[in-house]
Amino acid sequence: MSRVGASHERAPGSSPLPEAAIGPGGGRTKVVTVMASENQVTIVGNLTRDPELRYTPNGAAVVKLGVAVSRRVRDESGQWKDADTSFFDVTAWRSLAENIAESLTQGTRVVVVGRLRTNSWETAEGERRSKVEIEADEVAPSLRWATAKPERQGRSGGASDWSENVSVGVGGPQEETPLDA
Repeated sequence: MSRVGASHERAPGSSPLPEAAIGPGGGRTKVVTVMASENQVTIVGNLTRDPELRYTPNGAAVVKLGVAVSRRVRDESGQWKDADTSFFDVTAWRSLAENIAESLTQGTRVVVVGRLRTNSWETAEGERRSKVEIEADEVAPSLRWATAKPERQGRSGGASDWSENVSVGVGGPQEETPLDA
């Protein structure tokens, strides 16, 4: 059994796959490799401010939001209270960004799934700074103490676009040409 990060020596010309990957008669079979997962994180907390939607010069939507995650503990009298609170900056892109900005407001309890990303920059005084934030893959309202009625958003470039006629110019007269022609 190999360990993550272990180096494997092999004879020249031999297969880089482990013996279990070579089937009867030397044929190869499908192998499932267990690897260390990407730096995926999941947090559940409350939005500290309304999402801030902006657009890049290329037109890509980007939203920034803050999420506060508080641990709940019982005090000496048995009552629940907030313990340590951690604050996370979250960034989301494109249609997810637009849907977040349209759907969520300050105080909403959310579930965020994404990847940790470090941003580094230099201040005007020449000091190097860095900050870890979450780049969101999924953001949803938490349904623990609330309800939601999701609405599917239409997509640009959807199936209906394939049946429409388009004008294609290839030198010569312009004519309507179906996409599937």
